[in-house]
Amino acid sequence: MNITDAIFNVGVNDHDIDLFEGQYLVPEGMSYNSYLLLDEKIAVMDTVDIRFAEEWLKNVEATLNGRQPDYLVIQHMEPDHAGSIAHFVNAYPHATVVANRKAFSMIEQFFGPLETTSRTEIAATPDFDITCDGTCALVANLRRLVVNDGDTLSLGGRTLTFLFAPMVHWPEVMVTYDDLDKALFSADAFGKFGANDEKHEWHFDDWLPEARRYYVGIVGKFGAQVQSLLKAAAKLDIQMICSTHGPILTENIERVLALYDTWSSYRPETNGILIAYASMYGNTKQAALLLESKLKSLGLMEVIVTDLARDDIYQAVADAFRHDKLVLATPTYNADVFPAMREFITHLTQRNFQNRTIALMENGSWAPTANNVMRDMLKECKNLTFAKQHVTVHSTPNNTAKEEICLLAEELASLSPA
Repeated sequence: MNITDAIFNVGVNDHDIDLFEGQYLVPEGMSYNSYLLLDEKIAVMDTVDIRFAEEWLKNVEATLNGRQPDYLVIQHMEPDHAGSIAHFVNAYPHATVVANRKAFSMIEQFFGPLETTSRTEIAATPDFDITCDGTCALVANLRRLVVNDGDTLSLGGRTLTFLFAPMVHWPEVMVTYDDLDKALFSADAFGKFGANDEKHEWHFDDWLPEARRYYVGIVGKFGAQVQSLLKAAAKLDIQMICSTHGPILTENIERVLALYDTWSSYRPETNGILIAYASMYGNTKQAALLLESKLKSLGLMEVIVTDLARDDIYQAVADAFRHDKLVLATPTYNADVFPAMREFITHLTQRNFQNRTIALMENGSWAPTANNVMRDMLKECKNLTFAKQHVTVHSTPNNTAKEEICLLAEELASLSPA
C-alpha cells in the first residue's frame, strides 16, 4: 500500500487470530505493519508474525520491483513484529540488520546464535553513512549495525533518526524518524486493535476506542516512559505516524499526541462514571442498576455499566481509565471479593490506576467484607478519593440499601460538572 511516493506498507492482516497476546479479544483481527522506504538505499522497517512470513516477503519483493534492500531496521523484538527476521535474512543475505544492543541480544534469544551453514560467509562489511559510535560487526552470516539513541542513518534523500523508547512497551524498543516525509515509525506506540484491510483512509472517531483499549491494556503501566517518548516527539515535525498496528495516522496528529499525554499522565479523559459489578444471583446487579437509574435521573448521562463476569474485562479496564469516577460492586465471596472483581482490580493496579474517585458497593448474606477488601486492594494506587457514602446490601437491596444507593448517587452527582 502506497503511503507516499517512497513509503509503502508491506505488512499483513491477521483475521485468524482470536486473542492478541493470548488475552485481548480482537474480533476485527490485527494488522502487523511493516514499512519499506525507497531511496538511494532501501530500508525495511520491522517484519511480521512468522505465520505470515511468506505473504510478507511477497509484498516486499513486489514493492522492491527488482531492487535489493540495504537495511532491515528492527525497532521491537516482540514476535508479532520480529518473527520473520530469519526469513528476511535468508532471502536478502546482503542486507544489514539495524538495531540496538538489547534488540540484538533478544534476536539471539529468539533465533539462537544466528549462524547458518547453507550460505557462504559474507566476508566484507560495507561502508556506512551513519552517525554513531561506529560499532558494526558480523554475527555469523548476519550483517549487523548496532545503533545508539539519537544515531542517524542516511538513505540518500532522507535521514533516519533512531530514538530509544524503552518500555514502550519492551526494554529494547526504539522509534525512527524520517526527516524527509516527516514520518514517525513508532513501533507499537499509537497502535490499535483491528486489521487494516487495505484501507487507505482512517477516521479519528473509529480509531479512538480500539486505540484506547490497546494503549491501556498493553502500554498502560508505563506512563512515565511514554511521557519521555512524547517529550522527544515534541521536538520533531511529525506529519504522519506509522505504527506497527493499525492505520497510518495522517490527520489529527495533535489530538493523537494529546490523548497519549492524557493517558500516560493517568488523567481522566471524560467526566463520567463506570459502574463495574460482579453478581452471583442477580442481587448485586440489581443494586448496580438501581444506582445507574438514580444517577441518570439526576442528569448524569455519561454512565456505563459493565458485568465483569460476562463483558470484555479489558474494555472495562479501558473504560475505568477513561472516566473520572469508578463504582465497584461485588458480593463477598470466601471472605474476599468475587473472582471477576479481583481480576478487574488487579488489572487496574498493574497499570498504575490513579487520580480517580472510587465508590464501593458490597453484598453479603452474613458477613459482608468486600468493601474493606477492595479498599485494601487499591491502597497502592495514587491519588484515589473514596466516596464518603458506601453501600452494603444484605442479600437483596432492601430499603436501607436503596437509601444508601440514593445517597451515593447524590454524592457522585455533586462531584460532576453541571
